[in-house]
Amino acid sequence: MTIIKKNKWLITGVLCVVACVLIIGQLAVRRAQALPDSSYDQLETFANVLAIVQKNYVEPVSTKDLINGAITGMLASLDPHSAYLTPDLYKDLQIETRGSFGGLGIEITIKNGILTVVSPIEDTPAYRAGIKPNDQIIKINNDFTKDMTLTDAVKAMRGPKGSPISLTLHRDGVPELFTVTMKRDVIQIKSVKAHQLPGGYEYIHLTTFQEHSDEDLESAMSKYEKEHHGQIKGVVLDLRDDPGGLLNQAVRVADDFLDGGLIVYTQGRRQSQEQKYMSHKKDNFVDYPMVVLVNGGSASASEIVAGALQDHHRAIIVGTQTFGKGSVQTILPLDDRSALRLTTARYYTPNGRSIQAVGITPDLVVEEPRLASNTIEVPTGTADQDEEIRESDLPHHFINGQKKSPAVHGLSLPHSGEVAPAKPANESKAGAKSKPQDVQLQAALNVLKHWNTYKAQLAKEDKLAASN
Repeated sequence: MTIIKKNKWLITGVLCVVACVLIIGQLAVRRAQALPDSSYDQLETFANVLAIVQKNYVEPVSTKDLINGAITGMLASLDPHSAYLTPDLYKDLQIETRGSFGGLGIEITIKNGILTVVSPIEDTPAYRAGIKPNDQIIKINNDFTKDMTLTDAVKAMRGPKGSPISLTLHRDGVPELFTVTMKRDVIQIKSVKAHQLPGGYEYIHLTTFQEHSDEDLESAMSKYEKEHHGQIKGVVLDLRDDPGGLLNQAVRVADDFLDGGLIVYTQGRRQSQEQKYMSHKKDNFVDYPMVVLVNGGSASASEIVAGALQDHHRAIIVGTQTFGKGSVQTILPLDDRSALRLTTARYYTPNGRSIQAVGITPDLVVEEPRLASNTIEVPTGTADQDEEIRESDLPHHFINGQKKSPAVHGLSLPHSGEVAPAKPANESKAGAKSKPQDVQLQAALNVLKHWNTYKAQLAKEDKLAASN
């Protein structure tokens, strides 16, 4: 008699594991009876291994822990963004999309097997402690992060407000490891920050796409219009270091700046995953000058917005190549209040571009100079050390799949003299001297100042592309 026949109680849990992958959305064990015979052969192997581990491992281990570990490993082997969310992690995710959670305020990934910082979130404990992109997290408190999963790392860094935590870091250019100690806080992510720039332009910084981001954006724009008697001279939409978030919010934000037309479409294995998201026609739409700022930290929803505005020639994209996350994740709740975050589709810009593992190429490329840490003196690194983490660096990432992406514009800065300093209009001169210049924002202001020149360049390149 086989192990499966001896352990009917065991196969129930195993079938649940396989059903999550082979039958998307069909999470009940009873549906697994439709699996092909070859799947049952593999289940028998899994059940044998599970039984051997439980019988012979040096310490007792529960079936639940083994099954959870198997699910975690299975999802992690698919791609960088699919994951098993325990009940606690699923609850944290729901809270995070509402813009409030307890922790450090840090975006992390695994690069070359090492837990690595993508970027700290502005005005959070991690940001104030001087943690920088590309810092490698060697230890969380006294626990080494080697072989630690992303979900375990997030869990270790989350905690109640005021509780202490220390991170041991390695930074390129710093010869020794160093430890940063801080206290967790309630991370209230304000997704939209706005102020007026010199020349009467509006600056809107979108830090993440969470619930109500579109409403906050519309509120900021309404305030700006009211202050300028209904006139909009020009807008800078800053999506730098915006890791993305909710797809529906990306669609609504893009819709705010478009007058009809396709925003993004998705394609997956199932017909239900083929969706088109459209912008609405608007009364009295004004095509005012607009620049979108992006960099290597602009990912997912940020790239959807930037790609849509670029394809429709609604805005000029300024900055550096974006992250390159062109996949859609669906949250599939399970009966025990856990969930799967499963990659179910790829998304494409209106012109049919897949930016997966490639990213959005700006119309005007402006590199940002490397800045030293706020708290630690760091020698200037090499070009390799300055590289940002992108989708193509992550293990198991999807390849792009397109032979050739449609061409985008390659604009150049006109030689036009001075550019207004990149600071709020009401900021003091003393305050301006203490801050480094934002060369990308300065370039955006220069584009707005010479809008007709840039539009002429776009028209010329479009005509040239059409003739070819």
